[in-house]
Amino acid sequence: MQTLTEEEVGRLFQASRGHRLHALWVLLATTGLRIGEALGLLWSDVDFASGRLVVNRALQRQPGVGYVFVEPKTAKSRRTVYLAQGTLASLAEHRRRQREDQLAAGSEWNNSGLVFATPVGRPVDGTWAIKWFHRALDQGGLPRVRIHDLRHTAATHLLRRGVHPKVVQELLGHSTISLTLDTYSHVAPALHAEVAKHMQVLFGSQNWS
Repeated sequence: MQTLTEEEVGRLFQASRGHRLHALWVLLATTGLRIGEALGLLWSDVDFASGRLVVNRALQRQPGVGYVFVEPKTAKSRRTVYLAQGTLASLAEHRRRQREDQLAAGSEWNNSGLVFATPVGRPVDGTWAIKWFHRALDQGGLPRVRIHDLRHTAATHLLRRGVHPKVVQELLGHSTISLTLDTYSHVAPALHAEVAKHMQVLFGSQNWS
């Protein structure tokens, strides 16, 4: 597992601005969605008014069949995710550009309703998404992390900022909280170090020097 720092995430966003999958990197890094869940999103799953989306399916490539929608990984994977204002803004700009693609494609447009689609509305190939992601990392002078590491980046960021592990579990769609705690045990030492600071508050303003 590798994660990007907050500063590195900002550099990724800046380096990929203008790319047709910029909103995908933003979404993955700020929600912790799995890549298949993100590529399986429909515009009907996104509610701009309430600032949230629902995960109802994932996009999967199956040999001899092609891309198909499949059930989420676990029962907990079917979930509602609240979006940061910056994420909503990126998705809104992405939708505007997609409408331009639709006009340019004309009768060739495939009206799939996918949030992330090719210039003619078809599913995005996951292999190509990874290549474009690595290109964005290179442009930002960032380490070659996996696209799945954006999920780890989102979780680590939230845990280090004190978000309750139960909330992080539900955001990620993990089946149990123990899975979340075991996966992100590397964050635990920093959290334990904060305990002493919190306990010191009980002593009020006493001077211990």
